[in-house]
Amino acid sequence: MASKFTELAIDCADPEGLARFWCAVLDYEVRDQDEGIVIIGSPALPEGKDRPGPVPPMLTFAKVPDGKTVKNRLHIDVNPTDREQDAEVTRLLALGARHTDVGQGDVSWVVLADPEDNEFCVLSARHP
Repeated sequence: MASKFTELAIDCADPEGLARFWCAVLDYEVRDQDEGIVIIGSPALPEGKDRPGPVPPMLTFAKVPDGKTVKNRLHIDVNPTDREQDAEVTRLLALGARHTDVGQGDVSWVVLADPEDNEFCVLSARHP
């Protein structure tokens, strides 16, 4: 059996604040919290015979003293499921995201940064 992608760890300055942002983006909820660490995940049922597919990976936010200094080598892509890309970008900007340029040029996705400057993309056509 192969490994499963179950969790993405993100270093940050404010785990609680960044977790709140990503909970709002992904419709996730806080699953666990300890000093300097917040884990969020889908409110959906765990994978199993009563679940038609895998549960999306959890995100773990861990407090670190270092700030972000360069472009992310790994980033999250999100897909709007109940609205068009422009409306989703507007919603995410209202949550605290901002536009950012990573040299993407003229592409179909929109590159944003979360409140701690982690880049992520809002795709236009792929709906999960």
